[in-house]
Amino acid sequence: MYLIVGLGNPGKQYDMTRHNIGFHTIDYIAEKYGARMTKLKFKAVYGECIVAGEKVYLVKPQTYMNLSGDSVAEMAQFYKIPPENIIIINDDISLDTGRIRIRKKGSAGGHNGLKSIILRLNSDEFPRVKMGVGAPKHDDYDLADFVLGRFTKEEIPVMEEAIKKAEGAVSEIIKNGTESAMNKYNAK
Repeated sequence: MYLIVGLGNPGKQYDMTRHNIGFHTIDYIAEKYGARMTKLKFKAVYGECIVAGEKVYLVKPQTYMNLSGDSVAEMAQFYKIPPENIIIINDDISLDTGRIRIRKKGSAGGHNGLKSIILRLNSDEFPRVKMGVGAPKHDDYDLADFVLGRFTKEEIPVMEEAIKKAEGAVSEIIKNGTESAMNKYNAK
């Protein structure tokens, strides 16, 4: 059993922002695999489906980004899912727009959602699918404003392709392991 967690912020005002690319990826996976995202528990909206022959819970924490770990830890504890079976999908400003990178484990890299998850799970040993959302063009641009901003018209089709790649990476992690997904997707 797996938790596939897309990070983001609840609320219409955050819809289609860079910080919510994890939520949008979960929506895409849910649609592709027929999961109904209608359950409300564990401070999350979630649904279940089968991906690569495994039962998965698709999760969108409703705690706001900085407290994502509260939701993830509650679900992991309830369903007895070990960290290595928790796949996190998050935005990453250090990657070019549309680029994805798979990591088997590691630090939060300054991402508050990952920090919260690491703290609450007491582990950084969970795979993550990092989705590039670009970085501000100017050093004096406020980072919070940037990640809470929307994609440009030119970036939207690039991110739609990235979402498809991220779904493929999640499926590959479940089917053949994180190393295989890293080999397949990190080179692109």
